[in-house]
Amino acid sequence: MMKAAIINAYGGSEQLVVAEQAIPHIQQDEVLVENMATSINPIDYKARQGLMQGMFQWQFPVTLGWDIAGRIVAVGQDVTNFKVGDAVFARPDIDPTGRNGSYAEYTVVKADKLAFKPENITFNQAAAVPLAALTALQMLEKLQVKAGHKVLIQAGAGGVGIYAIQLAKLMGTYVATTASQVNHDFVASLGADQVIDYHAYQIQDVLSDYDAVFDMVGDIDNGIHILKDGGHLVTISAQLTAQQQQTPNKTITTGWLDTNGKDLTTLADYITKNQLQIVVDSIYPLTTEGMRAAHQRSETHHARGKIVVEIKKETV
Repeated sequence: MMKAAIINAYGGSEQLVVAEQAIPHIQQDEVLVENMATSINPIDYKARQGLMQGMFQWQFPVTLGWDIAGRIVAVGQDVTNFKVGDAVFARPDIDPTGRNGSYAEYTVVKADKLAFKPENITFNQAAAVPLAALTALQMLEKLQVKAGHKVLIQAGAGGVGIYAIQLAKLMGTYVATTASQVNHDFVASLGADQVIDYHAYQIQDVLSDYDAVFDMVGDIDNGIHILKDGGHLVTISAQLTAQQQQTPNKTITTGWLDTNGKDLTTLADYITKNQLQIVVDSIYPLTTEGMRAAHQRSETHHARGKIVVEIKKETV
């Protein structure tokens, strides 16, 4: 048996309870990871509230969570590139039954979703990477970002925004971002060239002629307004209207993460070379009180960086 944070009904953070659950079994192409840490993403509390029922018909009790960092303790017979004892991190596939989440001491992961954990970071830091950084990397690729482009990254101080700013700068772009006044120096330290206080200004009053907009706040029409002809906008936070999708001379799309070990290995290489900074907002334990507090922190929308759950203390 193992400890896992589960919900037995959709609702508020009070639904989260740490309880004993069966350790999941692996298939031939999977490994079993003993988790050292996981992290909280906005999709977690949305799922807890029941907002993903249209996509997944989960069976209670549900174990949430989609980031893992830990060590492999068992491998399927078809797995050849990983072995017991390897330190890894991943954003596993979403389990259609809702049982195999990462808020647990053990999680099953398909081998093609894994990457080796960079040796220069802790497990807590590694858990802050997969979902957010993979989303940032893949959405910038979807935007066809190139050196010399001007890119707006909404919500630069958030979990995805922090990685998106850094990755866009590594791609050679000029980056504008939105952030509250208190976070201006922080996002500038990540590489943002221009920071807009969204409390004081509308982006269309400050920016124009942009090649790409990465929307994480649902500000679609204003994002379209600042695009040049041939520009791209991708949103991960809003449903597009038909009119928005059919904007003349501009490509307006939604984005969804395609989790895979290849892209995660690319990110691991950046981290190993100290080219990608990991920002941890806060760390909570895998307890009922800890998980509820972690979700409440996420729902404030004021976290600077990632909220991490430490499942097992790391020993030096």
